[in-house]
Amino acid sequence: MAARKSSGKDRPAYRCAECGWQTAKWLGRCPECHAWGTVEEVGGSPAVRTTAPGRVSAPALPIGQVDGTQATARSTGVDELDRVLGGGLVPGAVVLVAGEPGVGKSTLLLDVAAKASGPEHRTLYVTGEESAGQVRLRADRIGALGDHLFLAAETDLSAVLGHLDEVKPSLLVMDSVQTVASPELDGAPGGVAQVREVAGALIRASKERGMSTLLVGHVTKDGSIAGPRLLEHLVDVVLHFEGDRHARLRLVRGVKNRYGATDEVGCFELHDEGITGLADPSGLFLTRRAEPVPGTCLTVTLEGRRPLVAEVQALTVDSQIPSPRRTTSGLETSRVSMMLAVLEQRGRISALGKRDIYSATVGGVKLSEPAADLAVALALASAASDTPLPKNLVAVGEVGLAGEVRRVTGVQRRLAEAARLGFTHALVPADPGRIPPGMRVREVADIGEALAVLPARAARPGKIESGAAEPAQ
Repeated sequence: MAARKSSGKDRPAYRCAECGWQTAKWLGRCPECHAWGTVEEVGGSPAVRTTAPGRVSAPALPIGQVDGTQATARSTGVDELDRVLGGGLVPGAVVLVAGEPGVGKSTLLLDVAAKASGPEHRTLYVTGEESAGQVRLRADRIGALGDHLFLAAETDLSAVLGHLDEVKPSLLVMDSVQTVASPELDGAPGGVAQVREVAGALIRASKERGMSTLLVGHVTKDGSIAGPRLLEHLVDVVLHFEGDRHARLRLVRGVKNRYGATDEVGCFELHDEGITGLADPSGLFLTRRAEPVPGTCLTVTLEGRRPLVAEVQALTVDSQIPSPRRTTSGLETSRVSMMLAVLEQRGRISALGKRDIYSATVGGVKLSEPAADLAVALALASAASDTPLPKNLVAVGEVGLAGEVRRVTGVQRRLAEAARLGFTHALVPADPGRIPPGMRVREVADIGEALAVLPARAARPGKIESGAAEPAQ
């Protein structure tokens, strides 16, 4: 007699306790979330089913007849955050705010929750990491109190949904999504399956109620958002909160935005009384002094579409060890090493090879774009010769290994920002475009022409632009 074939329902099934991935055989490591020892037997394999057509929730309309007023953004009360969001919070939008511990995420969102609340717009702040008393103390310190701001300390998803039914808020702040767990799933809070379920439930509630939601997310050691990658795909906006904990500057950078541009940056200053937006943050990156100092050069960097004037500093001293030190802060070490090689080979500066070299930025700003190369090179050359650069001079340009100064994007915006702050001279690559009134621009083709602005090397003149451009004195 032929053996009876076993049906699909008799075969055992295995599921990962962390991410919920299923398979027909046991594995020691889940191929989805790469967790070890989390695949467990859960019973028979689910039968394959097909979905039959069902009733639609709303008829399909021509796109021109869809009401677009429901997606009108409402201001958060914080101008810098509105800039990054594209005008404010859209009803039903879900925003994920990620950042390192202690950078100021909870402080900023508590301030937003208080300013966005009103008689017609209630705000619910749910904390899963702190007690309600701790959040109240922070609110007293930063002045984030309001009659229409409601506070709850919950770590259970069903309790959070119950608060939504009771308060009926227009804005929900969830701090954080990794601390809330669903009782319907196994696993500890913060697991992949729990984060996916909690985020999915809050997103469904936001879309159904037309409620804006701000989710706080943790980050891993490498700075990426913790949890499944699906979380970033589900939400409408992803913001990264950046900043050095030893500096006052904080940057909110848009990574994903379905309602606006993704290259906007909001600047904030963290202090004892809370966090405030900086409409003009260039003052944090400059050192005000009466006379120029050797080893300093100013440049204009672009954070997204926002020009910021920053100061590069360099210091060279005689080395006491066989291998001279190369220390950087706020600058990429590889870019600084390239500028040292270009200065020695193309600029004929031989005093740098056997000296300790220290380079840094002011105010905690990080310069990573190639447009700062010319300023770094001039600061190093100025420090090596102990000769200050001319006063009120900014330098913008990328320097290649052949010593050429290449064009960069946004030169006109950079020069306009420098002119607004009172700078009168600029070193730029060829063809900078329209020059702001009162700004004297000098075009340089290579590093040799750029080094001619140093008094000790002024024997080699640079290219002078016709009209308003002339050498920086």
